[in-house]
Amino acid sequence: MRATYRLQLSPELDFAAVAELVPYLRDLGVSHLYLSPSLQARAGSTHGYDVVDPTRVSETLGGEEGLRALRGAGLEIMLDIVPNHMGVSDENRWWADEELRAKFFDWDPADGWYRRFFTIDELAGVRVEDPEVFEITHRKVLELVGEGLVDGVRVDHPDGLANPREYLDRLRERNVEHVWVEKILEPGEELRESWPVEGTTGYEFLNDVLGLFVDPAAEEPFTELYREVSGESRPFAEVAAEAKLEQARTDFRREVERLRALLDEPGLDEAVASLHVYRTYVEPETCRVEPSDREEIARAAPPERLERVLLLEEGGHDEFVTRFQQTTGPVMAKGVEDTAFYRYGRLLALNEVGGDPGRFGLEVGRFHEAQLKRRPRSLLTTFTHDTKRSADVRARLAALTWIPGEWADLVRELRVEGEDEYHVLQTVIGAWPLEPERLDAYVEKALREGKRTSSWLDPDEAAEQRVKEYGRSLLERREVAQFVERVGPFGRRIALGQLLLKLMSPGVPDIYQGDELETLALVDPDNRGTVDWPARRRLLVGGDTKLDLTRKALAFRELGAYEPVDLGPDVCAFTRGDVLVAVPLRHADPKDPGPEWRSVAFGLYARS
Repeated sequence: MRATYRLQLSPELDFAAVAELVPYLRDLGVSHLYLSPSLQARAGSTHGYDVVDPTRVSETLGGEEGLRALRGAGLEIMLDIVPNHMGVSDENRWWADEELRAKFFDWDPADGWYRRFFTIDELAGVRVEDPEVFEITHRKVLELVGEGLVDGVRVDHPDGLANPREYLDRLRERNVEHVWVEKILEPGEELRESWPVEGTTGYEFLNDVLGLFVDPAAEEPFTELYREVSGESRPFAEVAAEAKLEQARTDFRREVERLRALLDEPGLDEAVASLHVYRTYVEPETCRVEPSDREEIARAAPPERLERVLLLEEGGHDEFVTRFQQTTGPVMAKGVEDTAFYRYGRLLALNEVGGDPGRFGLEVGRFHEAQLKRRPRSLLTTFTHDTKRSADVRARLAALTWIPGEWADLVRELRVEGEDEYHVLQTVIGAWPLEPERLDAYVEKALREGKRTSSWLDPDEAAEQRVKEYGRSLLERREVAQFVERVGPFGRRIALGQLLLKLMSPGVPDIYQGDELETLALVDPDNRGTVDWPARRRLLVGGDTKLDLTRKALAFRELGAYEPVDLGPDVCAFTRGDVLVAVPLRHADPKDPGPEWRSVAFGLYARS
């Protein structure tokens, strides 16, 4: 398995259109098409996660015949599946029938309580832990895998399931050998050894590889500048804790009240918001409590009785324990990724899914340790359909730490005042050049997600307009354009460095659609935009450094063991058999590796 190429399917990019891309992707060096959900979603779906009939391949995308033709085009297929939830509408025959609804969905007909996917009422939780429900909802996927039409699956949101390990065991028992989980690991957290999977979708790698290029010496000046501009002096952990508790008491109030109906204990909202990871994996049905679960619950420090219940030391509360664990993940995601990340902007490059904006940089030795622990087929990503920014935007923002004094001078020259203006300035620098309309859309989303200046439920359009006008004014400032010219080359150097590390580290490189050329994308829907495929085909034969590096590095993917090489704190270097990778970090210059090596591409050498 050399590399995956993630594609967001749509009526414009259906199976037939993807089949036309296969020759290009094969020449690029890709081995697997990594397709977004392809089972029947509701009418007008733009993403496929709102499945209404998992027993059929999407007719909108070309149906099963189209999928079979795509497989015949020459690349293996990895399919994104959605076991946790389905779309609720009359198109969904299990939802439309009230008797079937109670069987298939985590729904109580007595009080109408609709377990949701996060805060989306139109997506209802599926009782996939029921063997019959599992069989019916997975029949088509298992058939496709059994025939060899699909090589492996990516499991969306496993943390929403009642028992993720049991679900994954069931997939393995049904001969689904290649499974990846969209599991967000917090810094220091490790994937459960008991899960029979190839690995995660790679967010932990994304944050580690970027951290290499963030200069830790810039942390103090960045912290002081941020305090000066925004007035925020708290560490990120405090901002995140506040946002999580706020979410538990507002958007997830009904979920907390549901828990309270099962166990009337004080401090439930605080407990739901107190975990430092997405969830624990205590199994009431098997009385299984792993040491890491005990550690995380102790670290969260819930009230004494609640701690005993969560550790199964007080019986009779199995449903509570299961639902508690299904609730903490959404509170974490909405509180941190969709609230705190838009409130705390010391360095926006660090505000990424699975990341910790409080961690300013990563030592080379720590990076090597993580690579040596990784499962051999875990995905390595730097950009997905869910990231807040593309890899190239993050790279340019990370480069600000290389010139902290010049950055501070620009901020003061522009008289930046407040969190919102500082956030917008970083966005303009990172994504430049960008159209005013695109910036407006981002500003609106950022302010509403942050829920302080404005919000989705109670938008303050006047306040939003003021920030939009400020952002548009930056697009006209000569100082901003000149600064982008200054920082741009550093950003491109970082982008190439993190790309090479992704392509050559242990695991399977994952390329997001179009990202083989410089892509300056912001959050959804910006990061699901159209791709200029003809331009990429033309440049494949030469003419673009990033695409050329991708093609050359993927040609070396039949590799030996990962062996770290010490070239000092400012170079990340390692060998993979007869291949040497040496990536300069921060201001370091590339070093001559010696006469036995010949240069192949940026930082990539082969033994002479």
